[in-house]
Amino acid sequence: MSAISLIQPDRDLFSWPQYWAACFGPAPFLPMSRDEMDQLGWDSCDIILVTGDAYVDHPSFGMAICGRMLEAQGFRVGIIAQPEWNNKDDFMRLGKPNLFFGVTAGNMDSMINRYTADRRLRHDDAYTPDNVAGKRPDRATLVYTQRCKEAWKDVPVILGGIEASLRRTAHYDYWSDTVRRSVLVDSKADMLMFGNGERPLVEVAHRLAMGETIDQIRDVRNTAIMVKEALPGWSGVDSTRLDTPGKIDPIPHPYGEDLPCADNKPVAPKKQEAKAVTVQPPRPKPWEKTYVLLPSFEKVKGDKVLYAHASRILHHETNPGCARALMQKHGDRYIWINPPAIPLSTEEMDSVFALPYKRVPHPAYGDSRIPAYEMIRFSINIMRGCFGGCSFCSITEHEGRIIQSRSEDSIINEIEAIRDTVPGFTGVISDLGGPTANMYMLRCKSPRAEQTCRRLSCVYPDICPHMDTNHEPTINLYRRARDLKGIKKDPHCFRCAL
Repeated sequence: MSAISLIQPDRDLFSWPQYWAACFGPAPFLPMSRDEMDQLGWDSCDIILVTGDAYVDHPSFGMAICGRMLEAQGFRVGIIAQPEWNNKDDFMRLGKPNLFFGVTAGNMDSMINRYTADRRLRHDDAYTPDNVAGKRPDRATLVYTQRCKEAWKDVPVILGGIEASLRRTAHYDYWSDTVRRSVLVDSKADMLMFGNGERPLVEVAHRLAMGETIDQIRDVRNTAIMVKEALPGWSGVDSTRLDTPGKIDPIPHPYGEDLPCADNKPVAPKKQEAKAVTVQPPRPKPWEKTYVLLPSFEKVKGDKVLYAHASRILHHETNPGCARALMQKHGDRYIWINPPAIPLSTEEMDSVFALPYKRVPHPAYGDSRIPAYEMIRFSINIMRGCFGGCSFCSITEHEGRIIQSRSEDSIINEIEAIRDTVPGFTGVISDLGGPTANMYMLRCKSPRAEQTCRRLSCVYPDICPHMDTNHEPTINLYRRARDLKGIKKDPHCFRCAL
C-alpha cells in the first residue's frame, strides 16, 4: 500500500496496550496440551484456536500467524489442531478459554480438502501428518463450532479462514448443488471474520478483554454478525438501485437448428440486436454510514438472476476506501457484513512476519511428514492481495485488490533466518512469492482513484492508467537474495505465481 494512500487505519496494528499476560513472554510453541500449559506457567488460555490442519509454526499457516499475532498482543493462545469431532472431549482438553474460541476449517475449504471434483473421497490430506485422510469432518467450520458450543456454551465462537470467508453470504454449494445460507447462520457462531484477520482479530480480542461482550461489538471492519434490524445511525439503499438485475440468455445447443443442412446451403446469420446498457450514476458521499440491502437468502435460492446480482454487488463492495456495509435477510434475521479492513502497511506486514515462528511443525508430531509443510518449508511470502479480479479465483475476494508488500529488508532477514536455523536447508529458497508474486510493490499511482475505485480488475479489459507497473523492486529483491552468502544462484530458485 502506498505511503500516501488516503486509505488509512484508525490505529496501528501494534499500538494496542499489551494484555497483562504478556509477562509470560512468547511460548516456544503455542501449547496443544495441558502439560505444555503447565510448563509455561499458565492456569488457562485466553484464546483457543481450533483448526482442521496440523499445527505448523510457520507464517504460511493461518493458525500460526493468528496465534503469534495474538501472543504479541499479550494473550495466552492455545491450539486445538484436528480434534476428534464426534464428541466434545477434545474441545475441552485445554480448559475453558477466558475470551473466545477462534474456529477455522484450515488453509483450505474442508470440502475441497476431502473430495475431488467428481465428489469422490480423497485418499490423502497434505495438511495432516503422514498425509492421512479423514482427520477433519465435512463442513468443518460448522462441526467445530457446534462442538465448541457444546463444550462451553457461554464462550463466544468467532469464525475465520477461507471456508468461512467465502461462505459469508448466501452462496452456491457445489457439493449439494444448492444455494446454502451464510455459514454464520448455519453454525450459530457469534461472529465471522473474513479475509486476512490480523486487524479485526486484535481489535475484538482487546475489546473483549476490556469488558465488552461479543454482542456489543458490531462495528469492526472485516467482520459479519447477525442482527434483527439495521444498526442505528445507518441509512440503507436497495441493491437494485446500484445494479439492475438482467436476464440469463439460454445456452445454445451445439447441434441445434441453426447448423447448415446436408446440402451445404449456407444459413443466413441472424441479426443481433444491440443490448441496452444501464449506466448507474455514482453514489454521493458519505458512504461510511450506508449499507446495501441484498436480495434475501429465500429469493436468491430460487432465482439465478438475483443470485448473480447479489454476487456482483458483493464483488463491487470490496474496496476498503469506499465499500459499504452489506445486509442480507435470512429468515427473520439479517446478516450484517461490515466493510473490509484497511490493508496492512509495509511496516505492519514486516512486524507480522517478524514474530517468533519456529518454522517447523509442533514437536507432538515427532518424525511424521506433513506434505503441505514440506512444500513451503523454504518458501517466503513477500506480499498479499491481487488486482486481477479473475471471476474463477478467490484471492481477490479473500485478500483484496490492494497489494500489501513486505519491505526488502524484512524478506532478506527471513531468508537469512531460514539459512541459519531451519533444519535441512540446502541453499535453495523454493519460492519468493505469494498469491501473485509478480505484483510485489505494485500500487495505484492515484490516491484519490485508489480510495474511490469500484473497478473489478485493474488489468482487464485493459491495464488501468493509474496502475504502477514497475517491476524493478521485484528484480532488485531477487538479485539481492541471490547474492546472499549460502544461497545458491539457481535460476529456478525464485518463481512467480503467475
